[in-house]
Amino acid sequence: MEVKKKYEIEAALATEAQAISSGQLKEENPLDVSNDFRLFCEACRRGDLKVCQEMISTGVNINARDKFDYTPLILASLCGHYEVIRLLLENGALCERDTFQGERCLYNALNDRIRNLLLSYDYAKSTNPLQPLAAHITSLLTRSTPATADITIAAYDQSFHLHKFLLAARSPYFAKKLAAAPSTSSWKLPDTIPAESLGVALQYLYFQEVSIRRALFGLSDEQELLVLDGIDKIGRQLEIERLFEDITEVSDRRLLRQRRAEELDRGRDQLESWFKENVLKNKRVVDTAKVNNIQWDRENSIFADILLRADDDEEEGFSGRTDDPLGPAGSSTPPVRNTTGPLLGIPVGPIRSRSPSRQRLPRKSTIFPAHRAMLLRSEYFLTMFSSQFKEAQVTPHLQIVTIDCSPAVLETILTFMYTERADFGLDIAIDVLFAADQLFIEKLKQRAAIIISALGNGSTSAVESDNPRGETDADEAVDIYEVIRSGWETRVQRLEEFAARYIAYRLEHYIDQPEFAELVLESANRVKARQETDTVELVDDIRYYLSERFRLRFEDSGLDEMMDENAAVKATSEEDLVNAMDDFGLDDKVSEKVQDDNYVSVEQQIAAGAVRTLDGEIASDEFLQDAMNYQILLGKIDSLLERLNLDA
Repeated sequence: MEVKKKYEIEAALATEAQAISSGQLKEENPLDVSNDFRLFCEACRRGDLKVCQEMISTGVNINARDKFDYTPLILASLCGHYEVIRLLLENGALCERDTFQGERCLYNALNDRIRNLLLSYDYAKSTNPLQPLAAHITSLLTRSTPATADITIAAYDQSFHLHKFLLAARSPYFAKKLAAAPSTSSWKLPDTIPAESLGVALQYLYFQEVSIRRALFGLSDEQELLVLDGIDKIGRQLEIERLFEDITEVSDRRLLRQRRAEELDRGRDQLESWFKENVLKNKRVVDTAKVNNIQWDRENSIFADILLRADDDEEEGFSGRTDDPLGPAGSSTPPVRNTTGPLLGIPVGPIRSRSPSRQRLPRKSTIFPAHRAMLLRSEYFLTMFSSQFKEAQVTPHLQIVTIDCSPAVLETILTFMYTERADFGLDIAIDVLFAADQLFIEKLKQRAAIIISALGNGSTSAVESDNPRGETDADEAVDIYEVIRSGWETRVQRLEEFAARYIAYRLEHYIDQPEFAELVLESANRVKARQETDTVELVDDIRYYLSERFRLRFEDSGLDEMMDENAAVKATSEEDLVNAMDDFGLDDKVSEKVQDDNYVSVEQQIAAGAVRTLDGEIASDEFLQDAMNYQILLGKIDSLLERLNLDA
């Protein structure tokens, strides 16, 4: 049986190689010898989360392979970097069983925890990263409430209620037709085209996985020919180049999946291009005091049916020269123009000075035109537009909905809802986290958490920042207190874990700060009806990561070779580590070493390579320094809990 399976695998690989060489099948793991990909692979090998995230943001192919035939996922799996593996999988790295690279990845997994994570993302169990976007757009074909359709297309006795912006984004024919007549509300196909043909074409335009077999089920041979001919005619008329090719049935599972992925990518790119050219280019910055005077006609060339508003933070500032007829220097607000476009009726104009003297700049608001159909991806907007609130009512002019976030954050949210892309920096990540939590956009919340935990280690890499000997970043990239409170408030466990580990690896920097004591108290008070002997979650997590930090140091220093096999080599918690140190007599050795060193002058010890502990004591080498520092930090935690009257 094993020999037979081996031959089957070899035959499958040969068939796959032939399909790839002929151009029928795309290589899922193409060779990449670029310097960027080399740096990416090195980061995966080291477990450098920060560099991995930065390289992913630059667009590196996450599923390519290096000159040694290793993919980034295999390297991270082989080296045991759980967080890097999770980051790769969340960004589309493939680990499909029954494929060569997928089996290599699973076989080389360092431990069961990593193997189980890989299996949970097996392609058969997961979905294409664009599937949530596709599923939402597909649902618009049959969603009746809240009503978002603005055009009806009929064929025979069937009518389809559709969305102009989607048709314009996906079909060049509709883009030109609706640009010439944006008020078009209905369109009828010639009677020679069956309704079934139109149904298939619309499913394709709305990202649905179309099966020609299902479309033709139950039809006679003559009817099948009519439907197929109708699909061909619609594809040519609507200028949908690959319609007929993509709906053709194929038996090869991988080829079918590849077609589906390519169509989703192409559809997302079309929608993203339309979004940038129409929604983002028509955003407008106005004085907050004048924002309520905006009147945006419902009949507009980008088919927007709602306006979203975000206000700038209140900051004091002064304008420069104010006698310029175009307004203040650098103003993004254009002068008033009488146009026939979607901006007709918006009272936006230059800011004129009443005197040539300097004046305080008025607060600004940014208005984004949007489409309710896409905003329904958020439970917040779905509830709003399905209710009896005024925002759900149809009015002559578009209603304005204020979102409690900055314009940059709102633009990020809209970009995600229209395109599934979530590329933003650490500077707004926490604000995006809170806004996504407010709007119930869970996937964007998780994306913000990934960015914070991956890029939050400062200017150094995640590997370099894990130096536990008192060295910390001069300028921290994040306020770790803000991060952990954000994790608590938004219920994101990933941020709580990241913050606890961050603090543990820099505990000597935080342990004596009053803000840290306040944080410990907050953690204790988060437990309802807390008893005196209850644990403090934050302290428990910090102790765990502190033991991990020093355990790794001891292992790197060779302690596991010097100690009894059953003592510290398998230490996995604070208690195990302390007991192992006691078994080895480490405390006695530390004391003896300090006493011996007292016979030599401090200058001589330092010249000989001696190092100091956190308490200023002399240790002859870094190994003893780590052991003493670990005991010192544990003692400081106990002292802090005692001062706070917490038994944890």
